Amino acid sequence: MKRLVFSAVASFFLLFGGAAYAVNPNERLDDPALEQRARDLSLEIRCVVCQNQSIDDSNAELAKDLRLLVRERLVKGDSDAQVLDFLVSRYGEFILLKPRFAPHTWVLWGAGPAILLIGGGLLVYVARRRRKSDATPQKTGPAELTDEEKKELEKLFNQE
Repeated sequence: MKRLVFSAVASFFLLFGGAAYAVNPNERLDDPALEQRARDLSLEIRCVVCQNQSIDDSNAELAKDLRLLVRERLVKGDSDAQVLDFLVSRYGEFILLKPRFAPHTWVLWGAGPAILLIGGGLLVYVARRRRKSDATPQKTGPAELTDEEKKELEKLFNQE
């Protein structure tokens, strides 16, 4: 019974616990609209320390500095695009969790579909080849003897 209760409680926290936001109360802006914009932008920006988390989810010092920088730029009147452009100019495209579709990122965006198409084409090629070889009648049973092998076999039988 104790195991069942423990499992239920653990499952509850795993399913509904979610990621605790790393935004501290002293970082929040007084204006709810600006705060929401800051939170939305923070979800698009990668924590360079954690690399697979947004700065909104990270407790790293650099993430905190970036959250404050985003809020500072928004208070100064920058648009969302201007904030992102500022961060990209400072840290490079890597700072964005979802890279922009631009000529220098075409390989990044095209590599996945290209690999998928090449893999699919290879599968179709192998399947057709296998089907073609299955359709070709193949000899079953032992191979026929050559004339030399037949003569040698007769010599062996005649020696007895």
